Amino acid sequence: MKVLVTGGAGFIGSAFIRHLISDGAYQVVNVDKLTYAGSLDSLADISESPDYVFEKVDICDRASLIRVFAEHSPDMVVHLAAESHVDRSIDGPETCIQTNIMGTFHLIDVALRYQRETGRLRRFHHVSTDEVFGDLGLGDVPFSENSSYRPSSPYAASKACADHLVRAWGRTYGVPFVISNCSNNYGPYQYPEKLIPLTTMRALAGRSLPIYGDGQQIRDWLYVEDHALALEKIMIDGRNGETYLVGGREERTNLEVVRGVCQALQKYRPRENGYEKLITFVGDRPGHDRRYAVDTTSLERELGWRPLRSFESGLDNTVRWYLENFRWLEAKETNGERLGLGGDIRV
Repeated sequence: MKVLVTGGAGFIGSAFIRHLISDGAYQVVNVDKLTYAGSLDSLADISESPDYVFEKVDICDRASLIRVFAEHSPDMVVHLAAESHVDRSIDGPETCIQTNIMGTFHLIDVALRYQRETGRLRRFHHVSTDEVFGDLGLGDVPFSENSSYRPSSPYAASKACADHLVRAWGRTYGVPFVISNCSNNYGPYQYPEKLIPLTTMRALAGRSLPIYGDGQQIRDWLYVEDHALALEKIMIDGRNGETYLVGGREERTNLEVVRGVCQALQKYRPRENGYEKLITFVGDRPGHDRRYAVDTTSLERELGWRPLRSFESGLDNTVRWYLENFRWLEAKETNGERLGLGGDIRV
């Protein structure tokens, strides 16, 4: 079976491709523009596989997409390509809108053309985020597949629009599709603008660890390799036209996560007085949602998927990986800075 994966050089995409290639049952075409967050280093272990092909293509480049579909004849499309950083979307929403909305439009429209010409497309799997649902109250039950869309940030709004485009192309034109909305991913190879690798990088340098507001914002944390397993399940066995929520059932405050990183670092690379003294509270992000959490019951009951790693186990493994692969982390062009918002919180 041949799978076309967009954004395959990104964090989640590369984990998914590594999983598919290791399975031995798939051929994979990786379509990626290689923006700042994309890295083929994340795919070095499988880059020479005869079952893997890389195409450097922007999903907004319609002509190139038509060529890729014609040359590779995929059976499945798994769409992960996106601008995914909330701070960057606040700082400059245009790139986010262009990639996440127009890119999705071009991709699914080319997929429709391909389906009409060849009849080969079995599934268009659009991978989205729980942020489309907006803010969840502390006492509220987790989001379900039927929750209303209430995006708070330009990033979340762009992903919500992309979700609606995919559903519309399914309803109007008959594109066979599924959508999955995931919670916060973490694990090895994550670009260090995100909370866990950024905290690790700054802590090891003895720099302050900035936390928005009071640090009590709650997220459900999902280990990226567990997400890769879920994506395969949904791609193969998900019901056409359905939405599946993917989460780790591991809710933690941002402050708890940062303290967890500090404790893991202290375990493996002790520092006099520890790392938690580096924690610094900074001004909150505009429109910062207080809590996200998803109900994964449908995915668990219908497709038999469950996360394999606890947050404690996954975090420990992630921090150890960054310590053992620190050159990979250092090579990313962040200088240990939190990005976006015009530099207002670079402390």
